[in-house]
Amino acid sequence: MGRSTRIAAIALCLAAVPATASADQISGSGAGSIGAVDIAVGQQTAHQDPIAPCAVGSTADNRNDPVTVGTTTKFGLGTTSCKRNDDGTVSVQVSGNRFETTILKQFGGPAITARTFKSGCNSTANGSNGSMELGAVTGFTVPSSIPPNYTVTIPGANGAPPLADIVLNELVVPSPADGSLVTHAMHIKLFPQGGPASGDILVGTAACAPYGG
Repeated sequence: MGRSTRIAAIALCLAAVPATASADQISGSGAGSIGAVDIAVGQQTAHQDPIAPCAVGSTADNRNDPVTVGTTTKFGLGTTSCKRNDDGTVSVQVSGNRFETTILKQFGGPAITARTFKSGCNSTANGSNGSMELGAVTGFTVPSSIPPNYTVTIPGANGAPPLADIVLNELVVPSPADGSLVTHAMHIKLFPQGGPASGDILVGTAACAPYGG
């Protein structure tokens, strides 16, 4: 733990719309945010609603100043953009800087940082696709090319339950698939098998759907 990795990791994920849909029906929807936090350590909680949210049809562009959540988690400057294109498809782009959380240090774990992060998605005539990038990551090691839902487990000491699962390029699609997707550049799940802390930290979120305005 604690190793530093400088990467420009890029990943692409795809989801397909039902075959009965036709291209002239496309009227996409989309949303994005820099991140969100909902964590608890014992009786102490920290919560942050989505930061700098954007949405197609309402808030096309947004930005945030640095945000500190509780005493452990920080997000630097960031921007979000949610656009409907002339052909009815949508494009969502999220870009942030200087994410850091030290929530695991009190349990013997590493500080987790990302100097830069991006996530994005686009709706298409056949569904939606998503992408993400991370730069200058510390606290864990990742490959240069990140497949969907790549999970890094931060182990506990001496055989104790893991401190966290870090899911990179997390792809969330409904079942049955309808062509929509949500992608998170990073999703930190605290003590996934139970323990003194719980909750989730989301970093770089983009959501696209080909239908529904």
